[in-house]
Amino acid sequence: MGNKVFVDLTHPFGAEIPRWPYFDKPVIDNQHTMAKGGVLTQKVTCTMHTGTHCDAPRHVMEYEFDGRRARYTHEMPVDAYTGEAVVLKIDIEPWGLITDKHLEAACKACGVKPSQLKGKVVCLNTGMHRLFDDSKAYYHYAAGTGVEAGKWFVKQGVKCVAMDSQALDHPLHTAMGNNGMTRMNLLGATGKPITEEYKELFGEEAYAKFDKFEYIRIFGQKAYDELYGDLENIGVWGTWEPCHKEMLGHGIVGVENLGGDLDKIPAGTWFNFFCFPLRWWMGDGSMARCVAQIDEDLIDKTVPDREYDYGGTGYGTPEHGGSSGLEYMQKLFSRKK
Repeated sequence: MGNKVFVDLTHPFGAEIPRWPYFDKPVIDNQHTMAKGGVLTQKVTCTMHTGTHCDAPRHVMEYEFDGRRARYTHEMPVDAYTGEAVVLKIDIEPWGLITDKHLEAACKACGVKPSQLKGKVVCLNTGMHRLFDDSKAYYHYAAGTGVEAGKWFVKQGVKCVAMDSQALDHPLHTAMGNNGMTRMNLLGATGKPITEEYKELFGEEAYAKFDKFEYIRIFGQKAYDELYGDLENIGVWGTWEPCHKEMLGHGIVGVENLGGDLDKIPAGTWFNFFCFPLRWWMGDGSMARCVAQIDEDLIDKTVPDREYDYGGTGYGTPEHGGSSGLEYMQKLFSRKK
């Protein structure tokens, strides 16, 4: 075996970093400069859920499933986001909802038994990290998980899930769609709300999984309770970020916007995953540096080092380890033809 090396799995942070649709732009200012004060001292103001970051249970719920008050960042174990890890590569179409079936298939494809995941960190490679940009492709139309995936992680007893997408949940399970107190139901590329676009592309029944009242209308209250009832029983809105809540409510923490050189780690490869949030008293989450420590011989050396072009220039840069958001969206909307 080769030497142990470190692989960065973090998107670079800066004032122009892509951010969630209604998050504030990071403000980076100088308190001192070399010319004026002889030292460089900087100040950063931003939402802590910007770029690669960790979520704590308190971010999305008041109570966990065992009845305790949902824990803040400082109440989680110091190694909550760190441990032995494996990459699962998810094969899914654009804007697809990742379910337990996709996770089972990903395990089978790389020779990992789900029983091996107990107490481990699971890093999901959906390919979305290659689209990281201030774009509809990355935010509106990301692939993402839902309630079945959340329950699957709980069933396997995983320790942490690190997702290479805009959030642990599919965008239509978030306030970008018709969920949450700040629901936006954003306009999509066609000028229609993204909820209407999804119905046109995937059908009303598929969309209903993202909308409590549509699900009940189409499938009935009993069917809704079977799928989301455990969440409703602890006082949360079932279709609003259900994977977050299934995981965090059972003490499984999450990392969002995993990136960097994730593609250098082949699916099914085991390694040490290091991720430490700030020791923030009563924090709801924290930006963090995610790094893999892995045997050098296991790295895919055909994958180039990831380079970043921020500020709306991330499209069409595959030579830098990115992907074309335009091609991704064209593939998505070709479903209508």
